Amino acid sequence: MPHKVVITQSTAGRSGPPQTMLDVLNEAGLDVEVAACANENDLINAGKDADVMLVGTVPHTTRKVLESLPKLKMVGRSGVGVDSIDLDAATELGICVTNTPGINTSEVADHAMAMLLTITRQVPELNKYTKEGAWSDDPSKLMAARNRLRRIAGTTVGIYGFGNIGRAFSNRIKGFGPEKIIAHDPYIPQSVADLYGVKLVSFEELITESDIITVHSPATAENNHAFNLDAFSKMKENVIFINCARGPIVNESDLAHALNNNIIYSAGIDVTEIEPLDAESPLLKSDNLFITPHYAGGSNFTASEGSRRWAQNAVNVLSGEKLWGLANPDVKRVITIMRTKGSSKWDNIPDPVTDFDFM
Repeated sequence: MPHKVVITQSTAGRSGPPQTMLDVLNEAGLDVEVAACANENDLINAGKDADVMLVGTVPHTTRKVLESLPKLKMVGRSGVGVDSIDLDAATELGICVTNTPGINTSEVADHAMAMLLTITRQVPELNKYTKEGAWSDDPSKLMAARNRLRRIAGTTVGIYGFGNIGRAFSNRIKGFGPEKIIAHDPYIPQSVADLYGVKLVSFEELITESDIITVHSPATAENNHAFNLDAFSKMKENVIFINCARGPIVNESDLAHALNNNIIYSAGIDVTEIEPLDAESPLLKSDNLFITPHYAGGSNFTASEGSRRWAQNAVNVLSGEKLWGLANPDVKRVITIMRTKGSSKWDNIPDPVTDFDFM
């Protein structure tokens, strides 16, 4: 009997997984099922016989879900973020959590730049009024947007999280002539930041000195709501805040309060704490907020190559080929222990292989 792979979708009636993804799985002779899942119980029902589940951001793959799926060997995400999956539970249960790091680095860095330029150059508003004829018929309509035009040259740019995407953003922003680029990342040494002409600083210095702050960090227990009302209150009044990383890093109600009370100048976000964002969210009533629906990682490249790698991880975990990314490498030790205790779900399946195995 072929191994079973379940691909989940958060909304019924969507167009379905990319054909690239299905081709990879079908060519490997796997049994593929697509399931609409809106909550934990849907995930449990869909995955009851699954060897692999390829999941999205929502619903979250919780401990309850993982403990209910005794055959499950892998949960896969596309992109780098795996904060919607309980990593500790997966590791304890001998379940690999895979991702495709680096696949959308350029796209997210580009999107953060686009958000910043949308705010500094007022492109949407100027486009809207110009198309409505204001340029010739009512130039006064254009003046408010014109008065909000700002330059990036000479500013201090702060980057929260200096991994691959933070570094890619620093390379992009340099061409706009900021006076300096600073970053906060407790896991990166200054010697690495030096390669990019970036100075590492404390969180306090980042939020108080920056004219522009952009977030490029994974969500962790330590940085949950790192950007809250206290942090926003310490920022410059004219600060521009960008988040194309993860929603839980920002306290949404505090961000809405900061925007609506002119504590900060403007914000551009691609992610929220709970997705999709409720249509009645106070954030959507903020005129100085620009928001996109978690599309920063998207492009023609990620749609094809990202889907291929996402599916290839499912094939590779079952065949012992190298994974594109393993978010919980300690699971390999757990699988070894499971093998020593007798028959397990990993019988007749090779150990997971990652780049770490070739060091």
